[in-house]
Amino acid sequence: MNTIKIARSNLDVSEIALGCMRIARLSNQDIATLIHTALDAGITFFDHADVYGGGKSEEKFAEALTMTPRLRDTMILQSKVGIRQGFFDFSKEHILSAVEGSLKRLRTDHLDVLLLHRPDALIEPEEVAEAFTILHASGKVTYFGVSNQNPMQIELLTKCVKQPLIINQLQLSITNTGMIDAGLNVNMQIDSSIVRDGSILDYCRLKEITIQPWSPFQYGFFEGVFLDNDKFPELNAQINTIAASRGVTNTAIAIAWLLRHPARMQPILGTTNPDRVKDASKASDVKLTRQEWYAIYLAAGNKLP
Repeated sequence: MNTIKIARSNLDVSEIALGCMRIARLSNQDIATLIHTALDAGITFFDHADVYGGGKSEEKFAEALTMTPRLRDTMILQSKVGIRQGFFDFSKEHILSAVEGSLKRLRTDHLDVLLLHRPDALIEPEEVAEAFTILHASGKVTYFGVSNQNPMQIELLTKCVKQPLIINQLQLSITNTGMIDAGLNVNMQIDSSIVRDGSILDYCRLKEITIQPWSPFQYGFFEGVFLDNDKFPELNAQINTIAASRGVTNTAIAIAWLLRHPARMQPILGTTNPDRVKDASKASDVKLTRQEWYAIYLAAGNKLP
């Protein structure tokens, strides 16, 4: 597994991460198999959130692995806070209490990365800054970032937050390419030219913020997987042709498509299937050509100006 350097940090991490949103429904044995499969494939970065499984995902992750200091040192743990039942909450009090809860459930004394989970319309950046300073000074969180935020929301935060925001987690897949579409269709009077995210892709590149694409196999908003889906015959035919020529599965090509982008993204796998984790990890050895990348983009139904 290739590694990437997360800009403005000392983190050298696997270029593919494993998301743990769905593991709460698994047995401890299945969780242990999943995580050890990821580790054996070179995946050392694990993404959590306090709301995943109502906290059970974090709890069962540590329980299934019988988390020890030695094992903890082999992995990078990231979690997210800010989503509550029926509202968002970036208050100082909630951030601090939520982190304490995650640390307890994960059986660790620190998070390597903490992200703010989706924007809070009532955010007071001064409060966030106070919470981040306390967490960083106490050693409970090493690095910070955001999730699903646009450039101006990040700018508002950085006005007060002293620590660099090194990650932005955003939805991106071969079939969800809004942040790419707008950059290709500049000065066009068509739907795909509409900038809906404040040019977040270019902003993150300029500010050296690592993008973590989530739901890399999904189309729509959790509507289903596009791979081997009859709704996408042309796309799957193109992916399968390239996969066959490279000696990997379609899963690997879907991840390789994200890795090919020069933004140096770190895709987050959401699967709980160990075989799919192994397949996806092989994307690290595949570098698509420019022609292959665009062929997949067009096969997804996109058009070039």
